[in-house]
Amino acid sequence: MPQPPHISRLPVPPESRLDADLRRYFEVCRERLGLLPNVLSALSLKPARLRNFISTYNEIMLGKDSRLSLLEREMIAVVVSSHNRCYYCLVAHGQAVRELSGDPELGEMLVMNYRVARLPPRQRAMLDFAWKLTASPADVGEADRRALRRAGFSSGDIYDISEIVGLFNLSNRMAMGLDMMPNREYHAMSRTIAKPGGGKARAGRKPGRRAAPKSARRTAKSH
Repeated sequence: MPQPPHISRLPVPPESRLDADLRRYFEVCRERLGLLPNVLSALSLKPARLRNFISTYNEIMLGKDSRLSLLEREMIAVVVSSHNRCYYCLVAHGQAVRELSGDPELGEMLVMNYRVARLPPRQRAMLDFAWKLTASPADVGEADRRALRRAGFSSGDIYDISEIVGLFNLSNRMAMGLDMMPNREYHAMSRTIAKPGGGKARAGRKPGRRAAPKSARRTAKSH
């Protein structure tokens, strides 16, 4: 059974009516990712807000000033989205975890229940913190930050983890408030386990998880 066919329950402006920088950005997304993530189309209803989203997303999820790996950032995104039951982000970022890890089972476990996964203590502590900060933020205290430090996270890492949790609690609520549907292509992507020796046998087209390719300009500038 296919998912509902809409992108958003709010109007999606024709690309031809967008400013030139956003039209070019969308073109670069298609060139680099093989698709245009539906979140960009949905948020284009307010172009200035879309530009802010692109800039913020790229800085937090793709920026090089964080010690968190791209996979760890996506793992946090999925666990936050799992608690919030955000269909869009679970599909899109679950695919990102599958692709980055080369492990489709890991992606499914994080979507359903991250505690099932036999993770290294460092990543388990990271995800426990992300879950608690999402589920009961008023209960987060110094003991939780100490647990992260014992797992090897620095002050900067704790900042980054908290920022990603905040970003995806916002993103989840926007996606759910607008009833965004993810690109259907995500469902089939990265379903093959990585080959021994580091090579990946990937299923589907090149993943479209990123909101912004590195080469785009202005709000889609290189990070």
